[in-house]
Amino acid sequence: MTSPTPCYHCALPVPSGSRFTAVVLGQPREFCCPGCQAVAEAIVAGGLDSYYQHRSEASANPEALPVQLTDELALYDRADVQQPFVRHEGELAETTLLMEGISCAACGWLIEKHLRTLPAVAEARLNLSNHRLQVRWADAQLPLSQILAELRHIGYAAHPYQADRASEQLASENRRALRQLGVAGLLWFQAMMATMATWPEFNIDLSPELHTILRWVALFLTTPIVFYSCAPFFKGAMRDLRTRHLTMDVSVSLAIGSAYVAGIWTAITGVGELYFDAVGMFALFLLAGRYLERRARERTAAATAQLVNLLPASCLRLDANGQSERILLSELRVGERILVQPGSVLPADGKIIDGQSSIDESLLTGEYLPQPRALGDAVTAGTLNVEGALTVEVQALGHDTRLSAIVRLLDRAQAEKPRLAEIADRAAQWFLLLSLIAAAAIGLLWWQLDASRAFWIVLAMLVATCPCALSLATPTALTAATGTLHKLGLLLTRGHVLEGLNQIDTVIFDKTGTLTEGRLVLRSIRPLGALDSEQCLSLAAALENRSEHPIARAFGRAPLAADEVHSTPGLGLEGSVGGQRLRIGQADFVSGLSSASVPAMPNEPGQWLLLGDESGPLAWLVLDDRLRDDAPALLAACKARGWRTLLLSGDSSPMVASVAAELGIDEARGSLRPDDKLQVLQQLHKEGRKVLMLGDGVNDVPVLAAADISVAMGSATDLAKTSADAVLLSNRLEALVQAFTLARRTRRVIIENLLWAALYNGLMLPFAALGWITPVWAAVGMSISSLTVVLNALRLTRLPGSPHTSTRAQTRPLPA
Repeated sequence: MTSPTPCYHCALPVPSGSRFTAVVLGQPREFCCPGCQAVAEAIVAGGLDSYYQHRSEASANPEALPVQLTDELALYDRADVQQPFVRHEGELAETTLLMEGISCAACGWLIEKHLRTLPAVAEARLNLSNHRLQVRWADAQLPLSQILAELRHIGYAAHPYQADRASEQLASENRRALRQLGVAGLLWFQAMMATMATWPEFNIDLSPELHTILRWVALFLTTPIVFYSCAPFFKGAMRDLRTRHLTMDVSVSLAIGSAYVAGIWTAITGVGELYFDAVGMFALFLLAGRYLERRARERTAAATAQLVNLLPASCLRLDANGQSERILLSELRVGERILVQPGSVLPADGKIIDGQSSIDESLLTGEYLPQPRALGDAVTAGTLNVEGALTVEVQALGHDTRLSAIVRLLDRAQAEKPRLAEIADRAAQWFLLLSLIAAAAIGLLWWQLDASRAFWIVLAMLVATCPCALSLATPTALTAATGTLHKLGLLLTRGHVLEGLNQIDTVIFDKTGTLTEGRLVLRSIRPLGALDSEQCLSLAAALENRSEHPIARAFGRAPLAADEVHSTPGLGLEGSVGGQRLRIGQADFVSGLSSASVPAMPNEPGQWLLLGDESGPLAWLVLDDRLRDDAPALLAACKARGWRTLLLSGDSSPMVASVAAELGIDEARGSLRPDDKLQVLQQLHKEGRKVLMLGDGVNDVPVLAAADISVAMGSATDLAKTSADAVLLSNRLEALVQAFTLARRTRRVIIENLLWAALYNGLMLPFAALGWITPVWAAVGMSISSLTVVLNALRLTRLPGSPHTSTRAQTRPLPA
């Protein structure tokens, strides 16, 4: 069987018999859909077809991008709507747009070139790193809605960019932390060179004047490190002392502060050793760790803020006479009536007061098949109206919607999440307390014996026992293992994953998009009449091509065109193909067209649809959501370790039990809401179980956040990925099996590192107390100890027998 021709624009398969072609670069090209054809023709008409020569990746399919209606775009021309994101300078206006559909650098060239051909556009610059487009134009000549429409014509969706205040604050703090890290790294290297030149061990013949100059240069270079880069440590130490809570900030601040003061004394008097290099080294190591932690928090906060962007920007409000008016979502009020057209996202929670349709609730429940909804049924903000127009009475907006309730569940689950860092912090408190008590006692003793040596001995103890090796023991091993897993397609976003995998005894799986591929495919056709399988497929595809239902995607594009297609939500479609009246859908509905008896449904799992005409049933068609090929291997690995397995799904179909039986999962539950899944997890925690959760949807977010270890699929929603502890970028479940093996090796390396760090600190403390080690050699010893820990951890970068895995970036549309 030959593979289908890829679409010239988006590289998706071109259905057999496709009629969508256009001439690009002097040759006829085939396209998968009219959207790709229209975009290609627009690019060629603008004289920009060389874009196809420059691009390095296929373009986004325009039909996969969110649709913006003409009247919705017109809202962006209102002055009150533009006020938050459009700035005016004389006759020119300036704004920032967030772009969707960008796949490579050539997209930036195409967008900028196309906009610059518009007479009113003065400047267009796209930042490829964050997909933000800066546009300056004469808004008196060209409305903003026209710019957005022009971008849509060449295959890109654009939305006004408005930064979330909390995300902006985190980003500002992140930039400051990065500057502190950069200052520490740059100045430490220079201060170390100046300091080492004064060491007698290097036997450099320096004049007394040059020796003095180098001491003052080192002091000058170290001062910004202490007062700027190390400011967070001192602030944290002051806060901890006020709350009577010892942390590493106290120990680090004492060591840095003491070394700095001692260095000042030496720089002034010339007596003793300079310790400015130790100050810079401490700062660089510790600031680097804190910077990585801050970046993880920033990503989580930004993704949580994006959840509200799943709602549409506008809606159709109905007045007393039933006339519709498009308004901004912020103008909608509880109790008002709205019209929700097919293909539109519901802007608020409400109740249907007119019409019937099917609602795609996969975002909230994980169930990929839309559910029928009729008069009096409740509907939820953020879900998609698939088939018929609905009149909805608004019952909840903003923070009162179910969508916002998921955010609150996420916050609560994250607050309850067990953290191994808390245990480590308590252990560190005792270590620090004992070290400080020992340093104070030894200092008093030496004050009685030899006051001139007391300060240097106490300083040597503080430097020698500074828990750098202890603090590096776990992170370095986790970093090395994390890099190895990233090569396999598993991205770890939190450091406790590999440690926690050794304690897991229960695994919770989501079904749709996790154990299965998350999309319906046509598995087989069973003809019931004179027509063969190909003829039946052609008729079914002609009907389904006029539908927005997810089932329609399983049939591909049809060479035939159906006329007078009508949808009956929950039952099926009816239409005419070449004068032949057809129905497809539920068996009773289809058989009603011919008044024939309902044929017996095959006794096999799957979504069975009947195709029939006025003479009787024509064929059974079965759709199925396929299991991932490597799902059995993952379940086998879990069983080999004696773990309990559960399948928790929002799907209400028999497929839940079928998948569980096929994979040998211990327990399966369907029709679960996000809070139901969270309750199951909380019950497992009450039983003392350590739980690993694998999921992919917003409905899985509370459980992903609350589980001891959570893994999101690479095709998951952005919020699910940033709420999880790890992301399976490759969507290959076998990478988890590799992670289970690597977790045991990582645990062994961590134990070795901790034992070495404890042995080092245990030996250095008495040696420093006896005055056998100077602060300089204590700093050298601390560096060697840290290096030993790092080298041991690097052994985890090798994973014997691991296949080379390349991952491809997942392109998902952003919410409007």
